[in-house]
Amino acid sequence: MTIKTSRRKNVEFGSKFLESSQHQLICLCHTRNIGCIFYVMAASPIMRIPCKVAELSLDISLNCGQSFRWKKRPSGEWAGVLAGYLWLMNQDEAGLNYRVVTPVVQSEASPSESLPAKKAEMKECIDYEHMVKDYFQLDIDLESLYRQWSLADANFDKVAKNFVGVRMLKQDPVENLFAFICSSNNNIQRITGMVEKLCETYGNHLLTYEDMAYYTFPSIESLAEEKVESKLRTLGFGYRAKFIQQSAAKIMKNGGRDWLLNLRTVSYLEAKSSLMTLPGIGAKVADCICLMSLNHSVAIPVDTHVFQIAKANYVPHLSQTKSVTDKVYNEISAHFQSLFGTYAGWAHSV
Repeated sequence: MTIKTSRRKNVEFGSKFLESSQHQLICLCHTRNIGCIFYVMAASPIMRIPCKVAELSLDISLNCGQSFRWKKRPSGEWAGVLAGYLWLMNQDEAGLNYRVVTPVVQSEASPSESLPAKKAEMKECIDYEHMVKDYFQLDIDLESLYRQWSLADANFDKVAKNFVGVRMLKQDPVENLFAFICSSNNNIQRITGMVEKLCETYGNHLLTYEDMAYYTFPSIESLAEEKVESKLRTLGFGYRAKFIQQSAAKIMKNGGRDWLLNLRTVSYLEAKSSLMTLPGIGAKVADCICLMSLNHSVAIPVDTHVFQIAKANYVPHLSQTKSVTDKVYNEISAHFQSLFGTYAGWAHSV
């Protein structure tokens, strides 16, 4: 169903979100003559999940270079778009507090149907708590893993006391993949800026809340269009522009989003090898994607920092090695996988 707002912008109704004008007021006039329904943006009541900081540190987990779309507001809340919704989160020592910003119904009832009935008809059955627990993978006992890793490695034991609650996010693989193509030879601030430009240029306007516009992440289809490379170059993406467009086109040829999601069901090595067939994705970026969105917790992304730590503390015979060759990369990965086990990628991120 397509309707018009007073600002003459089309609004799609029936998806997870409504794309509106900056005025944040949408009138949905149903074809079944049930009256005029207005939507305004509002945050839900605060919802809460018991969770100790030792199990999840928002300040570290949302700001350590896994995802680039969470921002801390002056209120102390973290704000980010997840699964087509705007989320506002903070925590105390005993729990995680969150709100969800969505359009809410205000309606002028028709004679034939009551407002509560229309609200019930329009309301989606959304299990927000499940979405939060799934995103932060709260079913995994992080304190227990920390204890195991501390017993296995004295170096980890020393560091872990200062970095509790570092938890891997379970991200959407599309967003994760294209964000990490942007990460090549880049820093977190610039990567964040590029991801924002991708969303603003090729995503959909989700909503505007307290004068801040929020967007969905672009679809693979939109990034696969031929003109994407030239546009992204004008936006400062450099050589990454070609990799984004070409990877999107190849993913579409492979089967689109379903092809990516299927990489969650295959072995870690098969998933990594498949990702490395895409333009702009080498071993490190492939391991980041495997670890952060494809459920392969054993993946170890070996960057310069990990290379230096490995040489100094774990693989001393590499002390004179100057660069990370494929052989060196694989040796370092194998060492940490042997040391930390199934969740080696989580341990390496602390």
